[in-house]
Amino acid sequence: LRRCRSMADGLMEVDSDPAWGEMKKAGRKLFRRLGELRDTHVMIEWVQKLEPPGDPPAQQLLASLRQREWHLKQQTAAALNRFDRAQWKTWAKYMNDRAVRVPLDGPVFRHIALQRWQEAYDLHRRALRNRSRTSWHRLRIGVKRFRYTVENFLPSAHTAWGADLKHIQDLLGEVHDLDMLWIALAQTGKTFTATERGRWHDIIGKERQARLNAYCEKMTGPGSLWNVWRCGLPQKEALESSGLEKLSAWAALMDSEFTHAQHVARLSLNLFDGLAGSGLPGPYREPRNRLLLHAAALMHNVGHAAGRKGHHKESYRLINRMTPPIGWTAEDLEVVALIARYHRGAWPRAQHAGYASLQPVRRETVLHLGGILRLAAAFDHAHTQAVRKLHVQNPPEALLIWAQGYRQAAENARILAAERHLLERALRKPVLIRPRPAGPRQLHLEETATQVA
Repeated sequence: LRRCRSMADGLMEVDSDPAWGEMKKAGRKLFRRLGELRDTHVMIEWVQKLEPPGDPPAQQLLASLRQREWHLKQQTAAALNRFDRAQWKTWAKYMNDRAVRVPLDGPVFRHIALQRWQEAYDLHRRALRNRSRTSWHRLRIGVKRFRYTVENFLPSAHTAWGADLKHIQDLLGEVHDLDMLWIALAQTGKTFTATERGRWHDIIGKERQARLNAYCEKMTGPGSLWNVWRCGLPQKEALESSGLEKLSAWAALMDSEFTHAQHVARLSLNLFDGLAGSGLPGPYREPRNRLLLHAAALMHNVGHAAGRKGHHKESYRLINRMTPPIGWTAEDLEVVALIARYHRGAWPRAQHAGYASLQPVRRETVLHLGGILRLAAAFDHAHTQAVRKLHVQNPPEALLIWAQGYRQAAENARILAAERHLLERALRKPVLIRPRPAGPRQLHLEETATQVA
């Protein structure tokens, strides 16, 4: 049950299928009851391990814990009886078929593991500052989430790190167990003397501090395990590409015709690279805009998953609600969402809330990249991938696009004539489209493109 829930946590980062959340919710009550029973068993073991001979508080606490154990066993048995095993088996098969579409040890899960590492490391720094019971408890949960992500999705890293991750989680888990033991003792021992209470406070405090010291020895300083783990995860120069891989995996699970989106992305990058290579100013001089265009092209059709009209608007909403991958910003995703929105339908307008909120330079970027994506999608409007590659030339009077595989049928010409206008507006010049011939005459034809235009 724990493994299924932890795997759902990781896969929900790239799969918006509501069944993941439904599965987690269905197991929550049973998981909580099992956890409470486990905590009680652990406290019983700690009391038996730490109690001084003939200690009245220990006997009183054990009696209370035994009674609590009995009640929890009844509640857990009832939760087990209510648990829908048939539905769980159905989910297991359905979700497994989705899970296998994201490769283990790949860049997507490495990026998710980095997110978990960052979350846990931030909690580590906070715990060292605050030293509060709550901060250590939150750190324990953060380390656990990182460990389970590595265990479930990065088997090669788990081979190297698994023992250390378990040891650190165990240390923090024992700190938490001792904290819960002191709370239980305080709640039970209203009749304890000050001496008895002080003795147990010292016993628990000594054991707790020993584990915190062991944690700090492993997790602080130049040889910290935090540094070891960070070195095995995507580095700064790879964050953009690994973030793109994560967005791509999410889109692939949302879009039933993702091969079309991938092809449109290739054509979009053909156009961007051609425009950048022709010396155009503005957005084409910024390499990061190429990344944003790539992401928008891969995700431009995810709105179809909502099953409603106006899928381009739904794509905008879905992308805009995402948590940015590490190395990306919320503004990056806003721009990506707008580029995806404008692959069809209305052009960018000042009254569109998202577009209006951007700085002028970002609006110009959306205008250009939205025009590129709109035209690239039009080249594959039939989802046949017939147009294989685009080549750009930029003579003074017009932009000329040579399209390999393009056939000048009436329907193709009509669609492309309509969808090129946004790019024409951005470039402030006409866009002409020609079939790109194959064979030895190709270079000559492209060299005389200005005459043809």
